[in-house]
Amino acid sequence: MYAIFEDGSRQYRAEVGATVTIDFREVEVGKQIELNKVLLVASGPDVTIGQPTVAGARVLAQVVDLPKVKTVTQKFRRRKNYRRLKGHTQPHVRVKVTHILKSGENPA
Repeated sequence: MYAIFEDGSRQYRAEVGATVTIDFREVEVGKQIELNKVLLVASGPDVTIGQPTVAGARVLAQVVDLPKVKTVTQKFRRRKNYRRLKGHTQPHVRVKVTHILKSGENPA
């Protein structure tokens, strides 16, 4: 069973037990997140496609980590005494998918 959900402007494929890195939000490690914008739910041969979302479907995930990715940009002109160094730190939220629920279902 898997689901395609949308977070921000990106779409992710989620399977139970899989780890997904999504956009940052204020949440603590160990807390549960509910992702409501589910675009597709597939369970074997049964595929439910939303128009634009599947009504009542949701993905439940637990926050595992809050990683930060540091990127560095450097400009350099030889023999001109020109050096520029810029850095940017982008925070993310890494979650582990615990349940994929269709409409009306509750977690076990």
